[in-house]
Amino acid sequence: MGASILSDLGTEILIPVCAVIGIAFSLLQWVLVSKVKLSPGRDPGSPRNNGAGGTNDCADYLIEEEEGLNDHNVVLKCAEIQSAISEGATSFLFTEYQYVGIFMVAFAILIFVFLGSVEGFSTKSQPCTYDQSRICKPALATAAFSTISFLLGAVTSVVSGFLGMKIATYANARTTLEARKGVGKAFITAFRSGAVMGFLLAANGLLVLYIAINLFKIYYGDDWGGLFEAITGYGLGGSSMALFGRVGGGIYTKAADVGADLVGKVERNIPEDDPRNPAVIADNVGDNVGDIAGMGSDLFGSYAESSCAALVVASISSFGINHEFTPMLYPLIISSVGIVVCLITTLFATDFFEIKAVKEIEPSLKRQLIISTVLMTIGIGVVSWVALPSSFTIFNFGDQKVVKNWQLFLCVAVGLWAGLIIGFVTEYYTSNAYSPVQDVADSCRTGAATNVIFGLALGYKSCIIPIFAIAVSIFVSFSFAAMYGIAVAALGMLSTIATGLAIDAYGPISDNAGGIAEMAGMSHRIRERTDALDAAGNTTAAIGKGFAIGSAALVSLALFGAFVSRAAISTVDVLTPKVFIGLLVGAMLPYWFSAMTMKSVGSAALKMVEEVRRQFNTIPGLMEGTAKPDYATCVKISTDASIKEMIPPGALVMLTPLVVGIFFGVETLSGVLAGSLVSGVQIAISASNTGGAWDNAKKYIEAGASEHAKTLGPKGSDPHKAAVIGDTIGDPLKDTSGPSLNILIKLMAVESLVFAPFFATHGGLLFKIF
Repeated sequence: MGASILSDLGTEILIPVCAVIGIAFSLLQWVLVSKVKLSPGRDPGSPRNNGAGGTNDCADYLIEEEEGLNDHNVVLKCAEIQSAISEGATSFLFTEYQYVGIFMVAFAILIFVFLGSVEGFSTKSQPCTYDQSRICKPALATAAFSTISFLLGAVTSVVSGFLGMKIATYANARTTLEARKGVGKAFITAFRSGAVMGFLLAANGLLVLYIAINLFKIYYGDDWGGLFEAITGYGLGGSSMALFGRVGGGIYTKAADVGADLVGKVERNIPEDDPRNPAVIADNVGDNVGDIAGMGSDLFGSYAESSCAALVVASISSFGINHEFTPMLYPLIISSVGIVVCLITTLFATDFFEIKAVKEIEPSLKRQLIISTVLMTIGIGVVSWVALPSSFTIFNFGDQKVVKNWQLFLCVAVGLWAGLIIGFVTEYYTSNAYSPVQDVADSCRTGAATNVIFGLALGYKSCIIPIFAIAVSIFVSFSFAAMYGIAVAALGMLSTIATGLAIDAYGPISDNAGGIAEMAGMSHRIRERTDALDAAGNTTAAIGKGFAIGSAALVSLALFGAFVSRAAISTVDVLTPKVFIGLLVGAMLPYWFSAMTMKSVGSAALKMVEEVRRQFNTIPGLMEGTAKPDYATCVKISTDASIKEMIPPGALVMLTPLVVGIFFGVETLSGVLAGSLVSGVQIAISASNTGGAWDNAKKYIEAGASEHAKTLGPKGSDPHKAAVIGDTIGDPLKDTSGPSLNILIKLMAVESLVFAPFFATHGGLLFKIF
């Protein structure tokens, strides 16, 4: 079989060093962003010093406005707005985390009790699940360590989301101020801030997982099967927090957005982010808690789960059986190299090429995807050559399949390139530079109804190529390396997570920057620049969601394979009634979940619209700009609605595997997992792309950049109002239901995997009775 070229010591040095490099690089980017000062002598957004500013000379402060104004009032106004957004986002996340913390403790107890009861809480060593001739650690140890890794994953996920939000709220006003110097400077500030989040999250996720494996190894010793079974809790913790972050944040942001748009733009005919609109602060807070904190936790969950799925399968393959440490940690080495590749890629956007015109923004972001994918392909090739033996065996539903190292390289590479294809197809269907979105904008001539019809058709059509890309990568990776191949294909798609997150976080930061420019009363030229940054950010956000959905499909299939192995199911036969009823119910779950989240946004938006209307009607001088609106009430409506409404959808996802596993058994549960995966992926892609297309169709009309767009505008025209209605319908689709669905399919799979021993031993109560 042969040994790997890279020694175990080399692996032990490489992984933590790459993680530390990632953290150091993110801190460097943060220092560069913080050089843009918000006010002479005071810096309210700084997480470092809680409001105490630097002592630099006033000449260092950003006061050279292109229009020839040295207006300190604008800078102070930006600082004030930024402070309000930051406080709103922080207070919401703390409230959310209090509720989530209670759930986290309760679920940790559940994991310990259920898994400990598999062997009746015995502390005696047991024969190993996959090799009865060997003795492994007791089930109680797996219960305890699974609980610890669940809490580790949950805390890391929460911290990732919170840090992302802090960085975004720190950078938004700085991006606005840099826009006075030109679009290039503003782009670099927004992108660097996104990179802080991307690298911090990728490096933290890797480092915590690596440390956990090494600490668990002290107890488990040679029992690698038990060790990596316990590690699966890390993925469950990450995804369960991401679910609440995504759903709660999504309801918050869209309730505010819909309320602000419908009353402000359609009824009162005032611009987006106008300071007279009472919901405007809540809308900007929502961008940070939904698109930043939610997205950060979501992609961290995907990364943790794909790593756990690969490690579980590897631990019962030749790597784990022969205790080959370097090949065993192949998934982590890929992620380590990914951080270095993303670091080089980021320099292309911030240092090697300077953006001088608006039309260069989107190509620059697309270049990031291409460069990172090409470099990562080379990186995977090198890693597969040095970290793997030339030939080895992989567990394949009871058998050991012989695999060559070049085959595993192809598995990772196919996932990586499938991600790029999904990204570009998503961009084609959601960017207003291409005909699909322009057709949707054109349909606004005849009103909102035709706009809705065209938008829905676009979303359904946009599923075709991504589904084929996912199907091909599943077929290739499974043919070469069974379920392990699918797990590493998912890791390949997520290997450039730092760049993906940087591009993704850039969008909401630019959106906030535009809002601050409008509220601070900055000139039309500056608002045009921030709008251009935001339009590109909208498309990149759609690309990010495409990556998240594609990787979720592969991750949940890999977890499904690990679950089937761990629950000792020999075959999943669709023709047996137990499995088929599971398939039907599983396929229905994404619809049930979407209905809950959409209705939650609708009812929260209803309250918001009523409050915004009330303020416009009862506060004298509000429309004239002589009185200030009551922003705090709107922030409270969004906060209360999202906290209350996130619990039922969260409970649906978390309880379904438990109820099905306990009462109907592992075969029905395997059907539920397959059904939810198949229907969830389609709905998620179409919902995200429909919403993204409607949003950019509206921006296409507003920008009026082409002759065609000018015939549909200007703002306030009938086609523009029809586009705003389409955008408002699309908001909960693209930012609440769509992105939360990929967590649904992953979370149910990883939860089933963690509880598999309990379900296999004590599950299927109803079938046992009858």
